[in-house]
Amino acid sequence: MSELSVGDAAPDFTMPASGGRQVSREALKGQPYLLYFYPKADTPGCTKQACGIQEALPQLGKLGLTVIGVSPDAMPPIEKFAKKYGLEFPLASDADQKVAGAYGTWVEKSMYGKKYMGMERTSFLVGADGTIKAIWRKVKPEAHAAQVMEAAKAL
Repeated sequence: MSELSVGDAAPDFTMPASGGRQVSREALKGQPYLLYFYPKADTPGCTKQACGIQEALPQLGKLGLTVIGVSPDAMPPIEKFAKKYGLEFPLASDADQKVAGAYGTWVEKSMYGKKYMGMERTSFLVGADGTIKAIWRKVKPEAHAAQVMEAAKAL
């Protein structure tokens, strides 16, 4: 698995998303977007992060930025999460972790000394030209929306 860097072309993706949508790199051609990977729907950190982005959505929209949240959850828990918090942006299901693998966010984690594979909270800001403009690894949920807003202004 190669580490992506700023300036690299964003890997391809197509995933089912909340609200009966489908998201893909192809459909976003020519427009900037944020792909943010989060570990699990409706957990405290992920909820804080998603709600922060939802609040910032009007401003991000003014900057022409599309936001897509990606987790390894199946669609039913994702739909439930989106409805519960009124999340309007697409939340995509990467149940086979193919997209997470391509973006290098499916990593070995450890909790209480036990090692397991899981989603690293990482975000990729992709420019209209399809290249990665910013990468945030191990994102702090509270600070995320503000960081994205600042970087998106520079696009």
